[in-house]
Amino acid sequence: MIQVGDHLPQATFRVIGPEGPIARTTDDVFKGRRVVLIGVPGAFTPSCHRNHLPGFVTHKAEILGRGIDAIAVTSVNDVFVLDAWSKASGAEGLEFLADGNADFAKALGLEMDGTGFGLGIRSKRYSMVVEDGVVRNLNVEETPSKAEASGAEALLKVL
Repeated sequence: MIQVGDHLPQATFRVIGPEGPIARTTDDVFKGRRVVLIGVPGAFTPSCHRNHLPGFVTHKAEILGRGIDAIAVTSVNDVFVLDAWSKASGAEGLEFLADGNADFAKALGLEMDGTGFGLGIRSKRYSMVVEDGVVRNLNVEETPSKAEASGAEALLKVL
């Protein structure tokens, strides 16, 4: 599992661009930037949609006001689902990074086996602060349905 002080692994995400899906690499997102990265098991799932993401939407200005360049959200969903989720959540200004095959989650060592619930391989729930591609703070939830250690309020205490 990735640890504080480690460099993020190279990965390619999908994001919605003006003409449709485009690829963005780890370097595109994190190089030269201070980014809060939120990992969630799935868009529109109850804890992600009602408990985890809303805190980051509500506290966006405060987080960005503490020297953070961007707030990014990644999930093992396709780019179209993440685009719909960002719009449904009023999350303008947050970057949604589709990790459709769980390649990034696996490379981090933060994948979760949700096959028993019909979800396949997903990402564990976490938040981290990344500076120029290096993990400076990491908060992984022990229980996937909880959004406490990885929530916006907890993250604000370390910024």
